[in-house]
Amino acid sequence: MQPQDRTQGAEFIFVQTSMLFMLALVFYLNVGWAVPRLLYGRRVVPYLAFLVAAVLSILVVHWVLEENSYSQPQQEQQGSEPPQPGQHGSDFRPHGPPPNNFEREFGPRRPMRQHRFGLFNPAIFITTLLALGLGTSVAAVQRGQREAEMRQALEQEKLTTELSWLKAQINPHFFFNTLNNIYALTLIDGDRAREALHRLSRMMRYVLYETQTGTAPLSQELLFVRDYIDLMQLRLTNNVHVEYHTPEPLHEAPIAPMILLTFVENAFKHGVSTVSPSSIRIHIRQPDAQTLVATIYNTLFEERPTPLDENHGIGLVNTKRRLELLYPGRHCLTVTERTPDNEYHIHLTLTLLS
Repeated sequence: MQPQDRTQGAEFIFVQTSMLFMLALVFYLNVGWAVPRLLYGRRVVPYLAFLVAAVLSILVVHWVLEENSYSQPQQEQQGSEPPQPGQHGSDFRPHGPPPNNFEREFGPRRPMRQHRFGLFNPAIFITTLLALGLGTSVAAVQRGQREAEMRQALEQEKLTTELSWLKAQINPHFFFNTLNNIYALTLIDGDRAREALHRLSRMMRYVLYETQTGTAPLSQELLFVRDYIDLMQLRLTNNVHVEYHTPEPLHEAPIAPMILLTFVENAFKHGVSTVSPSSIRIHIRQPDAQTLVATIYNTLFEERPTPLDENHGIGLVNTKRRLELLYPGRHCLTVTERTPDNEYHIHLTLTLLS
């Protein structure tokens, strides 16, 4: 390789490296400063000015580098000896290596690059626009991801608030009524009263402590429902028939705490009559280790509205929302407000995480 070729190659690498650095600088300025501060700050005119300045800067830098790089071929020095007879003029090089085959055929090398475009180079212009467009796209994607994370955090915070509200909902009325029933039992049947107190303390422990982690063992959730049913039955007459079946054997899995309580609570709230026969049937099944199926039936009475007609605290609406947040695409809830047997029916299928 001739010294001139090595020089031109080094200059070419320098120009390309410099342009790559300038494009990277413009790209990161656009992503990290211009788009967040100007474009998303609704300062459109300053952002457009930044784009124009970035394009012009790249074009000017490229033009300056081009003008000051790429050495011209050595001119014949004055006073050099003329070619000898029989020697081609293009082969005469008093101070350089002998010409190669290309130069013998076509003459001395021309400059490595001809400046055809001047300051405005279409290739550099388009490349700069692509870098700016890519930077704007990357900034938009990053902003979308941050907003999605913020929405998810807000939804999680709302979900936590809803769970706290749910715990607050069952605490006052249910616990006070249960304590009154237990007090009455102490005057009649001390053994049953002690058993009821034990169940109540177990429920309170579950509500106050076991639900803080966001999930609870399935066995604990079903035991909580069992305790709730047993305590509610303290107030029921013989006109009310209650069934509660759980899977045997039980495949342990984590579940959202108190996710079944609203459905069971509604069954007792709307399916019990003090004068007419009524029935509540709660069946929990596990077709496989990752699937939980809950079916709940309760008798309907003409003088009472259905659960969906009332605004009773957190209710079914918020429970549906919890299901959407905690089990997206992994649950199926079907509510039949009146079956042919004059019953209110809830069918819930959950896909549990192992």
